[in-house]
Amino acid sequence: MPRYTVHIRGEWLAVPCLNSTNTIEWLGKESVRRYMKNKPDNGGFASAEEVKFYIRRCKGLGLLDLDDTVGDALEDNEFVEVDGNSLTTEDLVNLGKGLYKIKLTPEAEIKVKKSREVIERIVKEQTVVYGITTGFGKFARTVIPNSNLRELQVNLVRSHSAGVGKPLTPERTRMLLALRINVLAKGYSGISLETLEQVIEVFNASCLPYIPEKGTVGASGDLAPLSHLALGLIGEGKMWSPKSGWADAKYVLEAHGLKPITLKPKEGLALINGTQMITSLGCEAVERAEAIARQADIIAALTLEVLKGTTRAFDTDIHAVRPHRGQAEVAFRFRSLLDSDHHPSEIAESHRFCDRVQDAYTMRCCPQMVFAEREETISGGNFHGEYPAKALDYLAIGVHELAAISERRIERLCNPSLSELPAFLVTEGGLNSGFMIAHCTAAALVSENKALCHPSSVDSLSTSAATEDHVSMGGWAARKALRVIEHVEQVLAIELLAACQGIEFLRPLRTTTPLEKVYDLVRSVVRPWIKDRFMAPDIEAAHRLLVEQKVWEVAKPYIEKYRREHIPESRPISPTAFSLGLLRMSADDSHDHKHQNEL
Repeated sequence: MPRYTVHIRGEWLAVPCLNSTNTIEWLGKESVRRYMKNKPDNGGFASAEEVKFYIRRCKGLGLLDLDDTVGDALEDNEFVEVDGNSLTTEDLVNLGKGLYKIKLTPEAEIKVKKSREVIERIVKEQTVVYGITTGFGKFARTVIPNSNLRELQVNLVRSHSAGVGKPLTPERTRMLLALRINVLAKGYSGISLETLEQVIEVFNASCLPYIPEKGTVGASGDLAPLSHLALGLIGEGKMWSPKSGWADAKYVLEAHGLKPITLKPKEGLALINGTQMITSLGCEAVERAEAIARQADIIAALTLEVLKGTTRAFDTDIHAVRPHRGQAEVAFRFRSLLDSDHHPSEIAESHRFCDRVQDAYTMRCCPQMVFAEREETISGGNFHGEYPAKALDYLAIGVHELAAISERRIERLCNPSLSELPAFLVTEGGLNSGFMIAHCTAAALVSENKALCHPSSVDSLSTSAATEDHVSMGGWAARKALRVIEHVEQVLAIELLAACQGIEFLRPLRTTTPLEKVYDLVRSVVRPWIKDRFMAPDIEAAHRLLVEQKVWEVAKPYIEKYRREHIPESRPISPTAFSLGLLRMSADDSHDHKHQNEL
């Protein structure tokens, strides 16, 4: 029987479909009905019949016709096929969100089986091989008898589960687990197919071990976090699932019809020896950095309009002289949003013949960024985290600059001597403080980023009795890169609010069509600032728009249309690399037809 997974207001519902001739509209209403059934207040809906909604596939975000049948329009629950080589950062983030499940490709299964055969032969022949028939680290010369090899692996996992701090979020734990599955699918770790399939079943059931965020030095991989991951898989420690919440791992597994994994020789080491915490958090950082970098251009364009700046700095010929791909793309986006031939702007016309020669650097020098068979075992160092640690340090430094210049633009918007707008973007200044402290918040976040941008990978402390005498500190590099990016998002959220507030003082003049669409988007969640009110919720609402890439979604069609008209053969710099298809729905309830609620 087909079963579809539907996303309704942040929750995922499994909806069985007995008849493939049922319509997409039926699926939508049945999903809303099930959602209402599980909510004490019916989720705010009067009835499933009265809800107005539309449905998109997660794969490609294609809008579905409500009259089509589910059999024609959809496939049964789709999976990410993992082969160890083709997973993208976008795949990983979507797996972290719980959008898809995982299955191995046939090719990966063959590789895993062959790799395991080598391990079984080593054990059978009692060959002395590190981590299989010996102890670990300083105990590498201690040979372990065959009768103790399974206990050796369990002891490894237990002893190395020594992390501290808050647990990773469910999304980040899913990413870490998915990435470890991807590495094991390469067929170089010696894990058995049976064990790997059990790990995949745990992922697909969203049974997530308790993984403390602190404890890795990123040398022999992320040993502590991955050990906590493995600890849950063998039924020890704590585990979480949407069905059970936090509980003892063995009970969570049992609730989902799963059994704890029984580790075979080498399998404990296979599960914990890798940089998947550094890399999974790094993937999230890269995806979020790319998203905020795109949207930073849109927000800066809106600020440029409010401050009555010139678009001459984004002229094609200027950027052709300096052949930097990212710089050219940023300038192109500005032209696509501000080109008066395509999008007439009353605001731009109002100062066309002013005597201003050029703008401040923060307006005309926006950062242009490019985030550009032997049958033997060999002990290597591919698990070392130095490479991703360095990359994440550079990422933090690069993306920080977006916030640094955004904060300066906020200053220009709030400062009447620089903007020709009311002080702090509010009427009756003195009685009202407007954006005064919002700017202070932006400044505080930028200052904090300066400390966070100190590279963690320059640090190293010898560990494991000097066996690991140089470590990467990549775990901290990943976590602080995410903190930097979150601060950048928050600063740009404040600028977005400030720019839209500036628009209020320029009415009835209108800006370009795409920037008016951005303004409308912001006003759908934050009303104009007439007098002082609690500001933190407004900042959070704008931040959410950026995290969900709503600003980019509004402006993107205009940018791509401009691209097609001016560069017919070109393609976007960052094309979507991957998509899959469950369902995402959006609906308006009868109480508020202005706000779309993601379902």
